[in-house]
Amino acid sequence: MASLVRHVTFDCHNPYALATFWSAVLDARIHPDDRPGDEEVLVEAVGLGLLFIAVPEGKTVKNRLHLDIQPQDRTRDEEVERLLALGAALVDDRRNPDGTGWAVLTDPGGNEFCVERSVAERAAAG
Repeated sequence: MASLVRHVTFDCHNPYALATFWSAVLDARIHPDDRPGDEEVLVEAVGLGLLFIAVPEGKTVKNRLHLDIQPQDRTRDEEVERLLALGAALVDDRRNPDGTGWAVLTDPGGNEFCVERSVAERAAAG
């Protein structure tokens, strides 16, 4: 039998703060046992757990792995604006005038992630 991915783990300085950001991004809950100041905090999203673990060192290089997110109930551009308001930063705008492309953002911990077009936007484009 094959393995499955149980968690995607982020090393960070403040697990609860970063988990709070991703909880809002994914409209997912933080595990009920997790509290501010904990060394590990779990966000329980549908089909995926994001685990945030405290480490002393800071992020120094580009991620070798990143998440691509797809908005479910809004457009890509609306999602980018929502995430910027939550504390993300736009680092590379790959959106094209014809509606294709994506936006590269970083979370408050400096981890890169991409925002793609929604299913509805992809369907409308053919």
